[in-house]
Amino acid sequence: MVSEALESETVLPQWTQRFSSTPRGARLARRMAVLVLHEWGVPHDHDISERAALIVAELAANAVTHGRVAGRDFELRVTAPEGAIRVAVSDAREDRLPVVRSGHGEESGYGLHLIEALSDRWGTAPRDVGKTVWAEIVRTL
Repeated sequence: MVSEALESETVLPQWTQRFSSTPRGARLARRMAVLVLHEWGVPHDHDISERAALIVAELAANAVTHGRVAGRDFELRVTAPEGAIRVAVSDAREDRLPVVRSGHGEESGYGLHLIEALSDRWGTAPRDVGKTVWAEIVRTL
C-alpha cells in the first residue's frame, strides 16, 4: 500500500544552486535560470524565459544589495509546479523584508514593481536563517 502511494506522487522539476552574494553571482544566477528553463523545454526567446530572467535578475540583485551577510551566499531555486514556473531567491537577512514603494524620494523598492508586473503572483516566506522571495509565472506553452 505504501509503495502504491509513493508511485503515484508527481515529482516536479526542480533546480537549486547557491551563488556568491556579488553582482557576478547575480548575473550568473540569471543566466543559469534561463539555461535550466531551456532544458525543461522553455525556449530562450519565449515570453516565460524572458520574464523569468528579469525576475531572477531583480531578486538576485536585491539579495546581493539588501540581503547580503558577509560570508553567506544566496540561493536560487527554480521549480515547475503544475502550470507554472516558480523562481525563489533566498538570502540570510530576515530583518529586511521586501517592501513595494509608492512614494517619491525613496531610494529603493521600485524593482518590486517589476516583480509585480512580470509575475502572476509573488511573495515572501521565512526560513530558519533569512528569507525567501518567490515569484510565479503561469506557464502557457
